Amino acid sequence: MKNTLWKTLGLMALSVFAVSCTQEDDDDMGKAQAQVMVVHASPDAPNVDVRINNTIALTNVAYPNNSSYTGVNAGTTNFKISPTGTTTYVIDATVPLSANAYYSVFAIDSVSKIKPAVVTDNLTAPATGKAHIRFFHFSPNAPAVDIAVTSGPVVFSNRTFNDQATTASLANFTPLDAGTYNLEVRLAGTNTVVLPLPNVALTAGKIYTVFAKGFVGGSGAQALGAQVIVNK
Repeated sequence: MKNTLWKTLGLMALSVFAVSCTQEDDDDMGKAQAQVMVVHASPDAPNVDVRINNTIALTNVAYPNNSSYTGVNAGTTNFKISPTGTTTYVIDATVPLSANAYYSVFAIDSVSKIKPAVVTDNLTAPATGKAHIRFFHFSPNAPAVDIAVTSGPVVFSNRTFNDQATTASLANFTPLDAGTYNLEVRLAGTNTVVLPLPNVALTAGKIYTVFAKGFVGGSGAQALGAQVIVNK
């Protein structure tokens, strides 16, 4: 992992449109809302458009970028994702959203197997001097991994691809002391480092999601790496 990991955050400029709270339909005014972030995490998929309840919400989203949180009317909600400028939907999923809750919707896996991963985001403020962090394994062909402090303890152990889909607690955030960490991705249960993550700065009061991206053996934008999202 390059020392410029955090600079990827500067590439997250997206064309984000209001979905429900600013639509002209006055009937939507005052409805309880959820807040939804969409993340393009499919390494070989093209730029995509995102429709929420058949209304364009995001356009031309590039891998591995994410949107800001967008207000969506609570209740049964349909998400459609298509290559930019088309209505060829590679994801068409309907999920229940609760009022006043926060969610992340990831488009994951290789483009031939692309699917959504929906997680709840608990954005409760960290305790004084703490940051919150969680990890998702979204590298389709990577083995199980541990995330550890360099030459130190394991923070997240034995994580496998999309494992939070079957174990919801893996989407929870972990409190850590604020500071700058040298982290590393290891083959699960070993000291073999497959990806160093140096100089990961965790600011007190902030909440972060880190996800493994790309392919083992991939090159360029599709190379194995890690992406950092500041949820709050």
